[in-house]
Amino acid sequence: MEEDTDSFTNRPPWSSAAAAEGGSLPPTENISLSEFETFAVERLKLLKTVETLGVSYVKGSEDYIRKLNAEISNLSFPYRAEATGDKKQQVGATEQEKRRKDHISHFILRLAYCQTEDLRRWFIQQEMDLFRHRFGELASKHKTEFLHQNELRYDTITTDEKTSLMEKLVQSTYSISGASVLEQDIYKVPFQDALDLVRMRKVFLRAGYAYIAHQDIITIVLNDYRTRLSKALALTARSLPTVQSDERLQPLLGHLSHAYVGQDYSVQKNVGKISLEQIDSLAVKSFPLCMRELHRSLREQHHLRHGGRMQYGLFLKGIGLTLDQALQFWRAEFVKGKVDADKFDKAYAYSIRHMFGKEGKRTDYTPYSCLKVILSNPPSQGDHHGCPFRHSDPELLKQKLQSYKLSQAGINQIMELVKGMHYQLACQKYFELTHNIEDAGFSLNHPNQYFAESQKLLTGGREVKKEVDSPSTGQGAPARKTSDTSQGKSGTLTESKPGNPVPAEAEMAEDLDSLFQDD
Repeated sequence: MEEDTDSFTNRPPWSSAAAAEGGSLPPTENISLSEFETFAVERLKLLKTVETLGVSYVKGSEDYIRKLNAEISNLSFPYRAEATGDKKQQVGATEQEKRRKDHISHFILRLAYCQTEDLRRWFIQQEMDLFRHRFGELASKHKTEFLHQNELRYDTITTDEKTSLMEKLVQSTYSISGASVLEQDIYKVPFQDALDLVRMRKVFLRAGYAYIAHQDIITIVLNDYRTRLSKALALTARSLPTVQSDERLQPLLGHLSHAYVGQDYSVQKNVGKISLEQIDSLAVKSFPLCMRELHRSLREQHHLRHGGRMQYGLFLKGIGLTLDQALQFWRAEFVKGKVDADKFDKAYAYSIRHMFGKEGKRTDYTPYSCLKVILSNPPSQGDHHGCPFRHSDPELLKQKLQSYKLSQAGINQIMELVKGMHYQLACQKYFELTHNIEDAGFSLNHPNQYFAESQKLLTGGREVKKEVDSPSTGQGAPARKTSDTSQGKSGTLTESKPGNPVPAEAEMAEDLDSLFQDD
């Protein structure tokens, strides 16, 4: 049986215990490996959108809700889940399939993101934000049904109780007024289940119970959800070795935890349309900060260690440099340093041809995604690879941004994102500041995506011209905001085709590491 039509039964070992703690039972049906990967990739896209919107907008605001609902709809997940108690709601086949995908995809990503503390933390946060959004969309009666179904048997108080406690409820709960007390549900909750609200003095206490306004009950529910999901991921991690023994699943799960779900930049669309004379100018105007810094270091030192050569070389390949251009570019720069032409041809030319798939296994290697850059081995002394927002000292990063003439307010925004470990969003903010726009109009996931979107903006959507630009060392003139900001939105991202995976990143790194050796 072919791999892409092979089936996989998502049964134990991770099912019973993990699901009991996680708040729902895992799926037990057979699914194909193709569907397994497709569901996982699409949920990963959704969670990455949740992360981006959570930083870019106030959670729960109109813009946040509208954009998240649009993405949920685009990816064919349930738009609005309704709790139905004991009465089964009749739903159409399309809606039922959406719910099936929602259920299965969550458990697949549990497998992929239970492997390390950082992965678990990221997964829990995004799933909690998605849960908060969905819970907020429920009608009042369905919220109560949901609580009871999940053994959070919190009852609402009667109208008479509301009237008698109105003054105390208004004084203790800033989110309600006298007029709104009678119009909303007030939940009576054991105080130990509402310690966060008690700690913040946002709730009325009496006789061991906390009286919670309906908009605050989500705090209780989220705490319970976090506890259950955290325990479930820990149990899943203990069972993971058994799951990984399946040779069909192990590479898929490993790929998902570091997956890039955007355009495939292994296909060069602009081959030969970039001239070597343009690179200095493009580095200033259209390179992300990681590549701009690699280019600057190469020009200043006439050498890059193997990590930098891999990261920058594949990026240049992705923006359109041909093999001949790459050989000429690297040779000319290295010869300016301590490497003569003969040594370059013997020690470095083979590795560049290998990168283009002309030597060794003849694999056409793919430019690094943002996740690959962020999660790869961090740079040591003398290295220049990696993500500046992730790997640079904060003070050095500030100085670097100041040297590129960014405003202090903009630098402060970037540093806040860096502090929150939102490195890709920090780079997206850098894009907006250097291009003088308020909204990039896309979700940044790849250095080559950054370059492509910059060129679209600067050239009005046209392809890169082969006109020779004068080399520039200063800050490029910011572009005016155009009306075409819809290109590259998260809804247009494409996924790798199931059954045709990109060469494993570990194999890629191993092959190239053996070639890119330092002097």
